[in-house]
Amino acid sequence: MIISASRRTDIPAFYAKWFMNRLREGYCTVPNPFNPKQVSRISLKPENVDVIVFWTRYPQPLMPFLDELDERGYRYYFLYTLMNNPRALDPKSPSHKRSLNTFRVLSNRIGRDKVIWRYDPIVFTRISDWNFHRETYQHIAEELKGHTSRCIISIVDIYRKAAKRLKLLEGKGIRILAPPEEKFAELMKSMSDSAAINGMEIQRCAEAPGPALYGIPPGKCIDDGLIHRVFGLEVTHRKDPSQRAACGCVVSRDIGIYDTCLFGCIYCYATTSLDRARERHRNHDPASPSLTGHYQEFKP
Repeated sequence: MIISASRRTDIPAFYAKWFMNRLREGYCTVPNPFNPKQVSRISLKPENVDVIVFWTRYPQPLMPFLDELDERGYRYYFLYTLMNNPRALDPKSPSHKRSLNTFRVLSNRIGRDKVIWRYDPIVFTRISDWNFHRETYQHIAEELKGHTSRCIISIVDIYRKAAKRLKLLEGKGIRILAPPEEKFAELMKSMSDSAAINGMEIQRCAEAPGPALYGIPPGKCIDDGLIHRVFGLEVTHRKDPSQRAACGCVVSRDIGIYDTCLFGCIYCYATTSLDRARERHRNHDPASPSLTGHYQEFKP
């Protein structure tokens, strides 16, 4: 079983103590996002977990526990989002300098193949146009040379959950735009070239093929091939049916809960209300079986 920690929130940044408590107890509980009365008990015992995949913008709070993870026999890798967007888009993300330094420290600790750089999602606005992303991507790629072997990119999808925040952003004169096709193709080529020059393979995440994306192959964030290459494990090759059609990820169990991340990214699909996220974080109990509340297994 592959554990996803988590597409729904940033567990390393905000819930590292809870996560370690759950590993020590050997399980966690996760309510169904669409029916909280349905609660799953997920084993986190080392013998039942093939790999843990961490999704994060800032893993520092979890890093002091890496020795314990290793001692307990867990295998893991990180999907590390690092972009340096304007604050109007990513108001609470860690500083660019801090993120770069943390990325390099983590890579030196666990190895470059276990820290995947996500430049994701790419948001085009008047303050983050194609030239902004070209220069930013090139700069980050140069800074991370030797510290990662893969970069995953995607273009922002607009979700209903983010509609209110995007409306407020438009009130400040900032709208999400579609770049001209020729500029988009130029950006993709520039990113591909920058990745290659700096010793990284580049992949696209959940993007349907098209002329502007030719040359950038589809990738998998939760990747059976990478797991085999890095850890020598054969895991499921079955595509995760709960993800979008263009998503290549294999099946995993996600242990996060929506509306619990505090980074407040304007375009985020995982947070409907930042106020709700703050409240849930305030009421969070690191000793609870579940990330929020005190859910136990549902017994009909």
